[in-house]
Amino acid sequence: MAKKKASQSPQSQAPVLEQVAPVVEMPLDVHYSNWFLQYASYVILERAVPHIADGLKPVQRRILHSMNELEDGRYNKVANVVGNTMKYHPHGDASIGDAMIQIGQKDLLIDTQGNWGNTLTGDNAAAPRYIEARLSKFALDVVFSPKVTEWLSSYDGRNREPVTLPVKFPLLLAQGAEGIAVGLSCRILPHNFNELCDASIAALRDEPFTLLPDFATGGIMDASDYNGGLRGGRVRIRAKIDEGEKKNTLRISEIPFGTTTGSLMESIVAANEKGKIKIARVDDNTSENAELIIALPPGTDVQQTIQALYAFTDCEMSLAPNAVVIQNDKPRFVGVSDLLRESALHTKEILRQELEIALGELEEKWHFCSLEKIFIEHRIYRRIEECESWEAIIAAIWKGLKPHLGVLKREVTDEDVARLTEIRIKRISKFNSNEAEEQIAALEEQIDSVQKNLRQLTRYAVAHFERLKKTYGEGRVRRTKISSFDRVDASEVILANETLYLDAREGFAGTGLKKEGEALCKCSVLDDVIFFTREGNMSVVKVSPKFHVGKNPEHVGLFRKDEEVIYTMIYRDGRTGPVMAKRFRVGGITRDKSYVLTRGKPGSSVLYFARHTSEEASDAQQLLIFLKPALYLRQTQLKFKAAELPIKNRDSQGNLVTKHSVERIVSERRSLAQG
Repeated sequence: MAKKKASQSPQSQAPVLEQVAPVVEMPLDVHYSNWFLQYASYVILERAVPHIADGLKPVQRRILHSMNELEDGRYNKVANVVGNTMKYHPHGDASIGDAMIQIGQKDLLIDTQGNWGNTLTGDNAAAPRYIEARLSKFALDVVFSPKVTEWLSSYDGRNREPVTLPVKFPLLLAQGAEGIAVGLSCRILPHNFNELCDASIAALRDEPFTLLPDFATGGIMDASDYNGGLRGGRVRIRAKIDEGEKKNTLRISEIPFGTTTGSLMESIVAANEKGKIKIARVDDNTSENAELIIALPPGTDVQQTIQALYAFTDCEMSLAPNAVVIQNDKPRFVGVSDLLRESALHTKEILRQELEIALGELEEKWHFCSLEKIFIEHRIYRRIEECESWEAIIAAIWKGLKPHLGVLKREVTDEDVARLTEIRIKRISKFNSNEAEEQIAALEEQIDSVQKNLRQLTRYAVAHFERLKKTYGEGRVRRTKISSFDRVDASEVILANETLYLDAREGFAGTGLKKEGEALCKCSVLDDVIFFTREGNMSVVKVSPKFHVGKNPEHVGLFRKDEEVIYTMIYRDGRTGPVMAKRFRVGGITRDKSYVLTRGKPGSSVLYFARHTSEEASDAQQLLIFLKPALYLRQTQLKFKAAELPIKNRDSQGNLVTKHSVERIVSERRSLAQG
């Protein structure tokens, strides 16, 4: 061995170098950009947005396919369904279980058994090992049709799963859908089962129709801005609130979509704690139906409280639809009317494919029954008794069939002849010509029926939806009432149960200064406060327990945009400048911003300030201006008519009153009264 090794040439000992693909350098930001786009596309296509063909997300489709695999008419543990679905779904059991619970709670595709949670109260379902499920009769009727289904390999290549399920119903609009992807969100609101059937029939007949959402939680809906479910639309939905059986009580029997009785009760309690509404207590008596009982304090205005509940709690919700689906491997924004039309046409196409497949099977069955009848009635089978080879058998059968081929509707193939050899002697011995004729006649009748349905495909599709409505539509009445209502103005229904106080000495105001300050007026937590400082600055702030207004402010009060308020202000421009006067309205403001109402010179100060709620009231204002005595100053008293000043905006600098120093300014009426 040593000699053999030694005799080997050095070339034979050289390692064989494998060819390695060249390394392509790429900037890091380009790598991240490509990875992000791949991730975004995956989330949109495979997780968040439903497909237009069947209205299902991939996990939902895999769950239904898995349940159909396990279908035997009996309930299966949800844990078993989840485990079986993991053959197709690469994201683990948690996402499968959550998606299955959501499908089951919609009470359409899955027949549930056990504690599947409560959509009214928000209670969670029991663990998958404790609850059971099977496909509903409706799902078995409209969701599956293996012969027209397109298949692909699962993520690991071990199994086959459907590309889309051949759903013969607008399932997406019936169940609704929500999902958040990268830079894209989907929200399709649910619609009424029977209304979808009627609209599908209208679409097939090319007739007009209208579709509006319908929620399992009921409520009252204003869909005037629905916009067909497209982006930019909005649906407002309210809880159904009535006066309770007992005095000073309210009863909520239907809640807005997207809320629960628990979250609704929390929002009511929070509004009460903030002083926006006034209630004594709220009780949740929900079982099969929603029921919240709100007890009110004695003397409460019931109707105002109802409006306040709509304004300040989740008793009124605003929903923004965004109908987007996957079509041709990319997202498409489409309205619900177009979705329904395409679903109706898609259903019609699936029905056509099923009819064509059924027709082919019936014709094939008729062909072989007729061929079998010829084979047995004319005793062709006896010709093969003495044949010694397979070729001789086939030739003998072909020779016996040849005179009778004219009665068949298609050509006979070698496969047909070979199939005749598989007929058992027992069947030949019990063959009944009359029964064979009846079977062939029945097949011909079925073929005629299928051909008629193909010729009248629209009528057949309409009958399909009529059957669905009759079979599965019982009890599926509209639960959400369609109405029109105005948005509640919060400022009109808010309780003015706070008091605004002013501590002028320290320069603070607020609702929490009861001990230190002077009561100014009643207010609510939604009000704004306007104040003017001695230096001629103005600010508008939100009501709060304590905020700074400056020492000895000229005016502190409530600010409401819709009030016609006129302010009169006389100020000294700087420490020694002239005295200016202006009348103005405040107009639009930015909260918490300080506005300068003077010329802005240091040392400016307000000498006179007044507020009037109407122009007529300010017209009666006559002022006496007392000047400081000075050399060569003969007249130390001036009359000034503030009403003659034009009303301008707050940025105006005002008109000149005097260049002399002013001692004080008083109202002429006040001066006469004191005299």
